[in-house]
Amino acid sequence: MGAEAPQTVDGSSPDSASACGLVVALEANFCRVALESPGPGGVKQLLCVRRTRLGKTGQQICVGDRVQVEGVDWTSRRGAVAAVAPRTSLLARPAVANCNRVVVVMALVQPDLDPIQLTRFLLTAEATGVQVDLVLTKADLLAPELLQEWRQRLGAWGYEPWLVSAQTGAGIEPLRQHLAEPGIAVLCGPSGVGKSSLLNALVPDLALRVGAVSGRLQRGRHTTRHVELFAIGGGGLLADTPGFNRPDLPPDPGALVGLFPEVRGRLGAGGCRFTNCLHQGDPGCVVGSDWPRYPHYLQCLQQVLAQEAAAQSRPAEPGLKQRGGRSEPRLDPRLRQLSRKRQRQADGPQGEDSAADLVAEEAEDRDLDRGPAAP
Repeated sequence: MGAEAPQTVDGSSPDSASACGLVVALEANFCRVALESPGPGGVKQLLCVRRTRLGKTGQQICVGDRVQVEGVDWTSRRGAVAAVAPRTSLLARPAVANCNRVVVVMALVQPDLDPIQLTRFLLTAEATGVQVDLVLTKADLLAPELLQEWRQRLGAWGYEPWLVSAQTGAGIEPLRQHLAEPGIAVLCGPSGVGKSSLLNALVPDLALRVGAVSGRLQRGRHTTRHVELFAIGGGGLLADTPGFNRPDLPPDPGALVGLFPEVRGRLGAGGCRFTNCLHQGDPGCVVGSDWPRYPHYLQCLQQVLAQEAAAQSRPAEPGLKQRGGRSEPRLDPRLRQLSRKRQRQADGPQGEDSAADLVAEEAEDRDLDRGPAAP
């Protein structure tokens, strides 16, 4: 049997001026696309713009997207992204498509490991629904007995951490083999924990710029400015991302406890027997309070509830109205259509009001039902 003919992202056959590839970086208004197969002259990457029709339809291009490139100029190695293949997953922050695992990277020291900050990153990673790995860097700066304490503590959380040192190389090779499995792994974590140093150790040819931790504030300085994919061998790709110190918590308070691996088994197939239970230590709650991160759970839950309450009480901007915790455009009463009941009233012999008056009256009734409008 002959080789299978190449296809575009929509299943059609490409022409000589088109190609398919993977978006490996976004730079200003351009994206770099690594081709699935080399083009004329051995071209492996193209610098591309986005077709106008993609912008008009609201399609966003993210690192990790499989795309179709048209109008390729093989000499200048340029083209235009014309189509984006369906995604298997999409991370919002950082924006990466089709990722297979999220790797949370934290430092054991410099800056010191903060359990609540680590919990927030783990919750954000668990909310993606993909595999979550935990890597702890700068292991060479901590005594062996303290390393063992952290290993046991995190094991009770439901994680088996990778303890590594980019300086000595400890733990790097096993982690490289693990991440070399086919797919896209996204590295995320605060600034200054050593993500760029870790990437340099995993892929020595990169020579990424690294920065020191502030001595006074013990905070890292940003060295990574954009998301980019790097090949690690064996079909694996690593996404380096800019650091951020305070990730957003998942917005649903009811689903928050399910993001803690150590208590998922307690929920069982049917969940808690209390309807809409938020698992705050009530007698008879299946989750209970006898687990290590219960205080962290309560702290995160209170913040999520506060954010939800603030969103619902926030007054709408002029021309907007609040509905279900979100803002919607307020429709001009003159553009509203009559309901069938109002239409019959307008058409009947007793209907003295005009259709426009009835529309305005109906809109006024709806607004009164929903409460006073925002100023």
